[in-house]
Amino acid sequence: MLKTMRSLTPIRRRKVEVLLLLLSLLFLHGCSEEETRYALLGGGSVSFDELQGKVVLINYWAEWCRPCRIEIPELNHFALQYPDSVRVLSVNFDGVVGEDLSQQVQALGIEFDTLLQDPRKDLGVPTSGGLPETIVLNPGGEVQEVLLGPQTRQSLKNVLDASAL
Repeated sequence: MLKTMRSLTPIRRRKVEVLLLLLSLLFLHGCSEEETRYALLGGGSVSFDELQGKVVLINYWAEWCRPCRIEIPELNHFALQYPDSVRVLSVNFDGVVGEDLSQQVQALGIEFDTLLQDPRKDLGVPTSGGLPETIVLNPGGEVQEVLLGPQTRQSLKNVLDASAL
């Protein structure tokens, strides 16, 4: 290739060099974009890229939050009712980790996956300060809305229906 490059006119050589540079940049750009993965309580991980096509509900809860305790059974039921179109995830609002997190999840009866890190900043959603709170991602992976207060099966169904429009 080096011998071939030397035989080209300076203008053509420059064009080939620019083309090779552009191809290299495209290759590097494609290789450098890694999806962000979030570790799950109990093992494994998830990325929002792999959840595209589903409505994703990211629910924030705390052990001391009475409305959260009322809402969690609704979320459990909803996740079981719509497994092909919805993925429900939880995040502990207080940042509890380890065995304490496992115990709280069990005590509150959370049956859907719990993220070990908060994706809020990655999603560009500011902290509301109120609980419960649920971030809704549409099937394209974009933030659709933020729901404040306890949700019911019907309010969650309304969100699912609105995301299908």
